[in-house]
Amino acid sequence: MTQTIENPAPSADLPDLSAGLTREQYAAALKTLSEGSVERHFDAFLDVDWDSEAFQIRHDDPRWVLPPNTDPLGSHPWYLALPQERQIEIGMWRQANILRVGLQFENVLIRGIMQYVFTLPNGSPEYRYLTHEATEECHHTQMFQETVNRIGIDVPGMPRWVKTLLPVIPMTASVVPVAFFIMVLSGEEPIDHTQKAILRDGHQMPPVMQRIMEIHVAEEARHISFAHEYLKYHAPRMGRLNRFAASIAFPIIMRAGCDLIMVPPADFRKEFDIPKSVIKELYWKAPESRERLAELFADVRMLAEEAGLMNRVSRVVWRLLKIDGRSSRFRGHPAPHLRAA
Repeated sequence: MTQTIENPAPSADLPDLSAGLTREQYAAALKTLSEGSVERHFDAFLDVDWDSEAFQIRHDDPRWVLPPNTDPLGSHPWYLALPQERQIEIGMWRQANILRVGLQFENVLIRGIMQYVFTLPNGSPEYRYLTHEATEECHHTQMFQETVNRIGIDVPGMPRWVKTLLPVIPMTASVVPVAFFIMVLSGEEPIDHTQKAILRDGHQMPPVMQRIMEIHVAEEARHISFAHEYLKYHAPRMGRLNRFAASIAFPIIMRAGCDLIMVPPADFRKEFDIPKSVIKELYWKAPESRERLAELFADVRMLAEEAGLMNRVSRVVWRLLKIDGRSSRFRGHPAPHLRAA
């Protein structure tokens, strides 16, 4: 980052350590992100033209068919053999449920942010940025819910047992904030990676879906940047034991978050009588699916290295969870199959 920021007030001073980012670098990065939120932000009901003819939801629109290059189910022979109207029906349910999971996740994120900033001292550069992020996430939940409402399918989102546990997670933000922001990335990275892949691939989708993806990707870039900067600053300053524990928790949290978002729930399988063997193959037994799974985490593997959260033991955990592989050279580096396209 080229911008700088004056030192925070003494009550917000952070320790000057040689590992990771310096206090000045971290504060400058947060100021840049905060200014970005002021200069370029979106409103769920001003920046999406809900009433335009092009944005109306049609249940016979072939653009709801799942993209074969970015959704594992979209390329499976079982799905491709279905009549187009059934493919559309499945695609609409799938997209609506991903949005529902996304807004449920962001609801938890907003509550966790509010819990975390409540503990911050005066002068903290994190306070301003995180309240910007919470505002943007509120608009995202409105945008996602409005789309689900207009699709008109009563999708559940996350499994019931997960929703029962979710109220506890925001409380961890002020107790184990590094773990909380790893959890944040576990929800943000898979959705962001998938949406960017769809936009890069050029797959034709309903205009309303394209618009909300464009908005979400634009703002999520800042949110993911903050989580990366947060971990790069704070993780090296943890005690050795806590840092080791965080390195082990990192891949476990990432894999759990990914499965919640990417793997279709049991309701989906029952609704469309999808064979269990198809779901197991796609998430994540087939070689192509394993490759997709590993690609989702290229950026966070890079982050784990930069934040000092990758070691010999944690590498084994990444591998056992089947989310190891080559790290990105830079954040947002396209997957190999998209770079070759």
